[in-house]
Amino acid sequence: MRAILIKAFLRFCALLPLSAVHLLGAGLARLLVVFPNRTHRVTEVNIALCFPGLAPAERHRLAVRSLLEMGKTGTEMGPLWSWDSGRVLGLVKSCSGREPVDAAFTEGRGAIISTPHLGNWEMVGLYCSSLYPMTSLYRPPRMEDLESIMQAARERLGASLVPTNAAGVRSLYKALERGEFIGILADQEPSQGTGVFAPFFGLSAYTMTLLPRLVKRTGAPLFFTYAERLPRGAGFHIHFIAAPARLAEGSIEEIAAQMNAGIEACVRSLPEQYQWGYKRFRTRPASEKSPY
Repeated sequence: MRAILIKAFLRFCALLPLSAVHLLGAGLARLLVVFPNRTHRVTEVNIALCFPGLAPAERHRLAVRSLLEMGKTGTEMGPLWSWDSGRVLGLVKSCSGREPVDAAFTEGRGAIISTPHLGNWEMVGLYCSSLYPMTSLYRPPRMEDLESIMQAARERLGASLVPTNAAGVRSLYKALERGEFIGILADQEPSQGTGVFAPFFGLSAYTMTLLPRLVKRTGAPLFFTYAERLPRGAGFHIHFIAAPARLAEGSIEEIAAQMNAGIEACVRSLPEQYQWGYKRFRTRPASEKSPY
């Protein structure tokens, strides 16, 4: 029943213009601001950890803005998953840093698109898959009834989705060997035993080693990419930011640190649109307790 209601809600959102979708999302997110809940609490904790220099009132304002933007991200799924390709791609009003990405594609080198949970990551996947042959790693949703609609929506502009298992990882390596692009959300905590601790906002964050291993083994260029939500429902600006050229020469730990530094730079440029409600610092070194 819950999956049916979610599908119906997304279809309703798809009937609205983007400006109305944003108003609806921000309105619903007001509930997270007003009533005590885990997402609001985790958001406040993360912002306090990552921006200790901000005054308490400033941290609270950033938390509220982040929650409202998170609501917009949720309601945007309706249009992005349902509108036709021309209408979806028409939401991209501008783009920066794309030239070296195009060059990597033209030269047949392949590339890694690393997208943090910033702005709207669904828009990044749709935009990039319309331009380049794209294989994207995804984590199946907890509600199995939503997986088919999610996969169809994400693949409809040309992407190929592979799950977070051994077969999916092999598909990523093969795609890079063919000179194609791969997409990874790199700011999630990996499973135990598959990560290393690397700095993120001055804190030790348990960080995936999959992306560093892909970089080191293939030498593929890495681009940090995010879709900035423009005000008043105007659409999105796509940012491509190249990682250091000699990244593959570092150790796995050094590449992980560079990866986190790149993600952090993206987040600092647009902190109100980051998903601060995720328990990014849940796994701690042996001597530390979880802040949550």
